[in-house]
Amino acid sequence: MATNEPAVQAQVDQILAKVHEGNRISYDEGLYLYQHAELLDLADAANARRQQLVPGDTVTYLIDRNINYTNVCVTDCQFCNFYALPGDKEKGYVNSKLILGNKIKEALELGATRILMQGGHNPDLPFEYYTDLVSWIHKTFPTIEINAFSPSEIQYMSEIGGKSWHETLTELKAVGLMGLPGGGGEILDDEIRKRVTPKKIMTDDWFGVMKVAHELGLITTATMVIGFREKLENRMNHLQRLRDEQDDSLKRFGTGFNAFISWTVQIEGTPLGRSRFASEYGGTSTEYLRHTAIARIFLDNLPHISASWPTQGAKVGQMSLHFGADDFGSTMIEENVVSSAGAITKASPLMLPSEMHRQIREAGFIPAQRNTNYDVLKVFDAVDSEAELKSIQEIEQAASKQGNWAGVTLIE
Repeated sequence: MATNEPAVQAQVDQILAKVHEGNRISYDEGLYLYQHAELLDLADAANARRQQLVPGDTVTYLIDRNINYTNVCVTDCQFCNFYALPGDKEKGYVNSKLILGNKIKEALELGATRILMQGGHNPDLPFEYYTDLVSWIHKTFPTIEINAFSPSEIQYMSEIGGKSWHETLTELKAVGLMGLPGGGGEILDDEIRKRVTPKKIMTDDWFGVMKVAHELGLITTATMVIGFREKLENRMNHLQRLRDEQDDSLKRFGTGFNAFISWTVQIEGTPLGRSRFASEYGGTSTEYLRHTAIARIFLDNLPHISASWPTQGAKVGQMSLHFGADDFGSTMIEENVVSSAGAITKASPLMLPSEMHRQIREAGFIPAQRNTNYDVLKVFDAVDSEAELKSIQEIEQAASKQGNWAGVTLIE
């Protein structure tokens, strides 16, 4: 993508200078950088933007668990190998409160402060199922933060319940919902969505649900998945729409998305993986790092960028901390969706806090545990301090009691 032509390099340098000075760049300037800038120049500018928004050498992480309450879904996304169609009694499930409760108990024993709960678009679940589930979790496990349901799930359960998005989210918040994850974003450009996820929520509605969430003060994140054979213009359309919506939410409600995370699509076993274009889907580590840097540079009103070690691996996750990311993401504990499509977490979904600390330190930063709202709970600035060792040993002892995660090793 980069070029050595003097005129092009001069234009690149002029745009990058704006970034270093703390100024906003336009869509066309962002696209120009995407097309022509050298990778390391992008990294330098992305790190400058990171310091403007999140100064210092601290890199945060979260201890949480991804829980899927059901895998029954009617959207038939072309990149998904996780779902089961209604009536599939062999693969399909709706987890009981007993199973979900045990998962939450295990997460708490591992030091989790949050659960991230998502599922499919299940036509057999009434709206009352969701309010009852959130209420039960909140009352049974009052210390755990509940971050649940993508915008697409909210739209679907609103249709099932005959309610507006505002009514749906208001009722869920009233029984304990704290935030909405940015799942189901993929590429927020309908040209791509109509091709790879035609039955799921389109761009205007995705942002519409999130706008209501911001109005109600729910914590939200934004996601993006690249590698669907989209053009750079499609990626920039996503970033421009996200930045515009963030501007509007901050102006109207004083809050908006608190973090952005992107990754490359995983296609093993999926319809995309079986298509004649299979070799053209996905993306390299270099593409991921380039995109991370562009996102950090362009999204100047969105505070945090999180690395995606579960899809890219720990070493690329480390590198992304030098491409504008200030957060290493979650310990995961459990992950089923991208794992079923061949992601690294298929082999081991858990990265223990001690490993998180090592990865962050090896990259040249100071690890700090956070909560959903990016409030720092503890900074581990002293290597192997007594307090840190005690905290880690307690968590790892809990992990060793749970056979699924005993003997977890470094995820490369």
